[in-house]
Amino acid sequence: MKLSNRIQSMQESPVRKLVPIATRVKKEGKKIYHLNIGQPDIETPKEFMNAINNYDSRVIKYSFSQGEPTLINAIREYFVRDDIHFNENEILITNGGSEALTFSTIAICDPGDEILVPEPFYTNYSGFTGGVNVSIKPITTKAEDGFHLPSKDDIVKLITPKTKAILFSNPGNPTGTIFRLDELKMIAEIAIEHDLYIISDEVYRGFAFDGLKGISMGSLKEVSDRVIIIESVSKRYSACGARIGAIASKNSELMKNILKLCQARLCVATLEQIGAAELYKLTDTYTESIKIEYQARRDIVYKTLVKIPGVVCEKPTGAFYVVAKLPVKNAEEFIIWMLEEFEEDGESIMMAPAEGFYSTKGLGIDEVRIAYVLNTKDMERAMYLLRKGLEKYNS
Repeated sequence: MKLSNRIQSMQESPVRKLVPIATRVKKEGKKIYHLNIGQPDIETPKEFMNAINNYDSRVIKYSFSQGEPTLINAIREYFVRDDIHFNENEILITNGGSEALTFSTIAICDPGDEILVPEPFYTNYSGFTGGVNVSIKPITTKAEDGFHLPSKDDIVKLITPKTKAILFSNPGNPTGTIFRLDELKMIAEIAIEHDLYIISDEVYRGFAFDGLKGISMGSLKEVSDRVIIIESVSKRYSACGARIGAIASKNSELMKNILKLCQARLCVATLEQIGAAELYKLTDTYTESIKIEYQARRDIVYKTLVKIPGVVCEKPTGAFYVVAKLPVKNAEEFIIWMLEEFEEDGESIMMAPAEGFYSTKGLGIDEVRIAYVLNTKDMERAMYLLRKGLEKYNS
C-alpha cells in the first residue's frame, strides 16, 4: 500500500524533531533548558478554570458550529478596544489558530494556488497549506534588516496568476519583528492592486516592547473586505492546550462559506469556549503585566547575544522569539552537540534550528530560533550556557 505524495512531502517540525534526543539525555540525568518551543510558563489566568468549574449543565452538548455566543461577543469586545468593530456573524470559533489558518486557506485557494509569506515563517504554515495542495512562495527577509519587509517591487515581482493571498504573523514568529504601519499599508496597496486576500496572524498581538504597539490589520479600513484575522488564546493568555482560536473578517461571503467547514467538523469543544470567553474579558492590565515580564526576558537574551563574537541579531520588538545567526556552519549540528556533548554542572539547552522556518533552500542553516519562555533566572542561566557552549564548540 502507498501513502499519498501530499503527506510524504510534508516536512517534520523543526521545533519538535530533535525532541527524542532531548528526551534521551534527560533520562540520562542531564537538565535541559527548553528554548525550542513557544510554550509559555506563565500561569493560565484562574478565570479560565473557574468558568469551566462553574459550568452548570448535566449534559455537555454540542456547541454551535460558529462558536459559543458568549465567546464570540467577548472577542468582539476585545477588538473594540482598538476601535475595530465586528458583527456576530463576522467571527467564527476554531480549534486553535491552526484550524483557522487551514480553513482560511481552503476557502480562498484551489489546489495549485500560491500564498506569499515573509520568511522565516512559522513552520506549520507549510503544513496548513501543503496539506491542501497549496504552495508557499517566500518573501525573503534578512536578520541584518531586522526581518522587515523588502520593497514593494521585490514583493510584487513574486506575484503570479496563482497567487491568492499574503500571509504573515505580526508580531512575528519566529523573528519577534513587528511590522511598521508603512509596511502594513504597503501590503494593503499590493492586495488592492493585485486582488489578493490578506491573512493576518495576530496571535501575538499585545506582545509589543519598547513602547511600540502591534497594529491590527483590521484597523486599515481600505482593505476590510480582504483581511482575514487569525486569533488564539494560546500565547496571549498562556492557554496553548485549550485549542481555542478564531477567524475574524468583514467579508460576509467568505465567512458564510468558511461556516460550511465549521459545520462539517460540527463544533469546537464547549467547555474550553466557556473558559476562553473569560480570558478575553480580562483587562489590558493583565496583558501589560505579561508584556513587562517578556520584555525582561527579551533583554536578557538580546544582551547576551550581542556580546558573543560572530552573532548577528537585531533586537526583537514583539512576540517572545528571536532568530540569531550563530558563528557555526550548521546550527542543527550545534544544537545536537549541545544536547549530547556539552554540559556544565549537568545542564545544557535546546533551541530550534531556523533552517526549517525558511522555504528557500540554503537559508537559515547557521541560524537558531530562541523562545524566551522561561523565567528570568532560568533565561540567564540558559544564555550563559549558550555562550559557554559556543566558546567550547568553536575551540
